[in-house]
This record gives sequence, structure tokens and C-alpha cells, in this order.
Amino acid sequence: MIMVGVRESAAFHDGDAIANTFEAHSQSLYLPREPYLQREISIDRDDDEDEGTATVELAAIMTTTSTPVTPGPASPPLEPPKPTDFVPPTRPSSTPFPNAQQGQTDIRCLTCQPDCFGSDDCMIASPVSTPAVTEQNPILTLAQLPAEIHECILDHIFGYRVSTTSPSSLNIPSVNARSWSTALRHSRRKELSNLALVCSLWRDLIQQRLYRHIKLKATVHCSNDVMAFFVRHPHLRTYVKHIEIWFPVFQPKFHVTVPGDTSLALPTVSPEGIASATYALPTDNSTLEEVFYLVSMQFPEARVLTLEGGERKKAPRVKFSFSGPTWVTRDLPEISSIRTLIVKGQWNIIRQPKDWEVISRALPNLEEWHGTYAKPKSKSYLSMASTLERLDPKITSLNLCLECDYRREMTCPPYYLKVCEQLHWCEKLAKAASSLEHLSYTGRVCHGFFDMLAKFSNPRTTRLKTIDLTVKNCCRQNAQWNESGSGITDMHFITAFEQLVLGGIRALERLKSVELLRIRYVDLDSPVPPLNPYFMIRDGWCSGVWSDEIVAEINRVRPDIRFEEMVDSFGEVGYNKEGRLVINPDFPKSRVLSLKLANYAMLTGGIAIM
Repeated sequence: MIMVGVRESAAFHDGDAIANTFEAHSQSLYLPREPYLQREISIDRDDDEDEGTATVELAAIMTTTSTPVTPGPASPPLEPPKPTDFVPPTRPSSTPFPNAQQGQTDIRCLTCQPDCFGSDDCMIASPVSTPAVTEQNPILTLAQLPAEIHECILDHIFGYRVSTTSPSSLNIPSVNARSWSTALRHSRRKELSNLALVCSLWRDLIQQRLYRHIKLKATVHCSNDVMAFFVRHPHLRTYVKHIEIWFPVFQPKFHVTVPGDTSLALPTVSPEGIASATYALPTDNSTLEEVFYLVSMQFPEARVLTLEGGERKKAPRVKFSFSGPTWVTRDLPEISSIRTLIVKGQWNIIRQPKDWEVISRALPNLEEWHGTYAKPKSKSYLSMASTLERLDPKITSLNLCLECDYRREMTCPPYYLKVCEQLHWCEKLAKAASSLEHLSYTGRVCHGFFDMLAKFSNPRTTRLKTIDLTVKNCCRQNAQWNESGSGITDMHFITAFEQLVLGGIRALERLKSVELLRIRYVDLDSPVPPLNPYFMIRDGWCSGVWSDEIVAEINRVRPDIRFEEMVDSFGEVGYNKEGRLVINPDFPKSRVLSLKLANYAMLTGGIAIM
């Protein structure tokens, strides 16, 4: 490596300084030198002799070669200078570096300290001559990976978590959201808990998922165990977001072997079965007041509360508080963190409006209410009709399921006739829905629901965005017993379903903010399940049943909505030897986008599927 020093033209006054500077520069140049040969100079020589000797030495230095040779060819002429308008060719776009990389323009001394930058004493060094130091990439361990990678790995194992602070329906109730009843409940919790031993980082991530949704038994013994466990492990309390509490409706009746022994021993098991398998009403159940006290004290970050009242013949009603005067109403402990309330077997918990008022006061920040009844009965419709009249304005989302039996019926059952004699259920439901943002309902409904909903709603202030109706049957006034059934082979039901769809389309004229409207009929015993009628408007597109009247009404109310597909037939139609209609549908497995209502008339005589 050749390094060039910078010489100063200043006058030197100190001989030592000159020697030191020259020595330092000489050491840094690293130029190869031959040993200095000192010649003997005669003092007696005169000046003429010295001049002659100098002339000979100068001629030897100026000679190009000591041995004369034949001169070579003449040098080629130099290229003429390039014109000033020369433009260098551009690099093709396919090259990895279309723009030329500029080299390092900052000339620095590689051997000096940073404090000498910018001074004239710095030595100019070429960075090419300095060997580059290659650093090996360090090996990352599991704990050093980004947090997002850990979350993705565990989400793949445990399932993706739905935020408990946002609406559980993801703005489309019962369409895309998973049911809260089974959200992130793992059957292999003990095996998955071993993953917490991988590293300290995974311990927190695993515990957050394992304790995110817990299920407790509403007995005094179980409540005490839960209280003691979370007192010993207080850091787990904040991980709990969803608490599911179920109230037993019966307990096995065991024989007491020792007087005073109240422990529940397992019954005797024989090859014939369980001996003395008798059951009785539970005696150790907790009250609703004790359950709310447990949640308020131990789970400050809980967002979802599930209460399961159970179902059995003559099931006991859940007690709200300890025994006391019947005229004294005791409030439940307040739980301000709960946003979503899910009540299963609601008849055993809420039987009158007073029960709902007590629960609602204990949940001041409640926004979403899911109510499910195990069996259809007239008391379910009557109690909910009176409860909906006192629905709090804080409730923005209502998911109500009054009948879970998704099967057709030959005629309207007697229990609903009792309801029709006292009130019109659709009117009560419409009045409550006018103040909601999301409504999901499963049960009996007719076009009167949409007529009353449009009447109670103000186009300027309405908040309703989604309406999802699952029809068990359409209630019809003054209908004969053989004209009140349901199913795709009943044209009376198909006509009532068309009127329900038309009522929903007309209501959109006043319900300006509705983004999703879905009306569907589900029959698990249907001979052709894809032919179950439905109607849906979503994202500016319409699908399902259609007729000329439905198309004309959509063009009048929402002219920007279009049908995805309009087909005039169900498929290949024929008759077999027995005279029954045979259908070879064009959509054996795919989702049907178009169902012409007039084609259902062909199904009234029975169907045979090829």
C-alpha cells in the first residue's frame, strides 16, 4: 500500500522538529529503500575534476537505455476528443442496479482518531486496501423471535381470538361470527398447558389463552374452590375475559354411609348399570347474588358473562338472593366490566320483567344481550313481550332465539295460538328493534314486523344496521288449521314468506342505515335443502327468492341494488312412474343465488330427488 504524505512549505527553525517530522513521515510511507552507501570524497580534488565527473553522471542518468535497440513502431494517434453532446447509454431496466452506485467521496484517514478529521495532517488512505471484517450473524433463540411470530404460532394451535371489546357479531350477527357459547373452549386444556413450560415468554402467552374463557359450576362448593384458587394465583385474574357459569338442575341422590357425611360419593356401578341412580333437585346451588359477587371480586377484566339456567321438566328457578321478605328487592353486586350477557335456558333465570331489571342494573355498561330458550312455549313469548317493553336504551345488539327446532310443521301449534289470543308478538318485537343497531331473531314472524318497525323508526335518528331473521313459521291471521303449516311444499307458507320479504324491502325506505337484511327459512328435513327460501341484501347485491313484484319494489326503494343472478327454473323437472315430481337440480352442492317463487307451485304434489 502506497501512502502519500502532505508537505508543508513553512520555514523550519528547529532542527530537532525537522528530524522528528521527517522520521515520522518516513516510517509511515513504507517505501523500500536500499542501504545508503557513503562514498569517499577526496579533499585534494580540484573544482575542474569535480565538474567533469558530475557531467558524466548526469549523461548516464539522462540516457533511456544502456543498450541501443531498433526503435519500435510509432505510437497510434490519440482519439479525437468526444463532442460535448455525447450522452452515455442508460443501463437496462432488467439489471439489478439500474442506477450506478457512487463510491465513497468522503476521504478519511483510517488510522487516525475521529478528532483528527478535517485537519491537514490526516493521511489519505484507500478503503479498498483495508480488508473488510465479516461479522457472522448471531444465532437467534426462540425467545428472541418477534412477538408477532409467537402470537401466530399459538393462534395456529389455540385458534384465533375474537376481541371481547368489539361486537361479537363483527357487525354482521350470526353470519360470520362464531357462537360465544363455544368461543375458544379447548377440550385438550391439560395437554396445551404443557406448552407453558417451553420458555418464560410462552408461559404468559399460554396462560392468557387457557384462562381467557373459563366455565364454572354454580354451586357453593365450586365457588369456594374458585375463590381460593385465584387468591393463590392473583396474576391469572386479569387473563379471564369470558366467564361461563351453569346452574345444575338436578343432582344424583346417594346413600349416606356414615351419619353426618354429606360428601357426594359416586354411585355403585354394576354390569347391569348404575345402582340406585335416583336424582333429586340440587341443594348446593349458588344464588345469582353469590355468582355476581364472585365475578365482581375476582375477575376485573371480564367482558362476557354467560349464565346457563339448564333445562328439565319442572326445572327449578334460579334464586336471585338469599331468602328474605318477598316484598324486598335486593340489588345484585355491580359488575361494570361486562359488555355482553348470554343467557341460555332463559326461562329458568328471567321469567318476568322484574328479573331483567335487577340484572340490568347490576350490569351498567351492558351493550349486547343474547337470550336462548331451550323449548318453545307460550310463556317464552309472553314473558319476552313484556320484557322487551322495558328494554334499556344502552342495549345496542339483541340476539333472541325463541325456537331452536329447525323443522317444518304441518300446522300452527296450540301454544302459539295462546299467544295470538293475548297479543301480537311481531308488534312488540318491532318496537324494541327500533332502538337497536343489530337484531338477530329466530322464531315466528310475519310482514307486520316490518310494517310496525317502519312506523316506529325515524329515518333521521335510526341506528339499525343489520337485521337477521330465521323464520320458524309466518304467523297468519284467521288461517285454517291446514293453511298454517310451513315448508317448501306449502304454497300458503311460500305466499306468506313473499309478503314478509316485500315488507322488509318497503321498510328499507325509512331504514336508511340498514346495510344487511337477511330473511331465511331453515328446514333440516327438507327433501331439497338448497330450495329452502331465503332473501338477503348485502354490499349492494341481492340474492335469494324473487318475483316481478319483489324486483319492482327493490328498484323503487334501492335502485342501486342488483340481483347477482336471476334464473327461471330449479333444474330439470319431470315425473316418475308414480306421478311424483322429479327434480335434478342444477345446484347439487353450490349455493343457490336465485329462487323464483312461482316455481314452488310445482312442489305441492310431492318431490322425488334424483
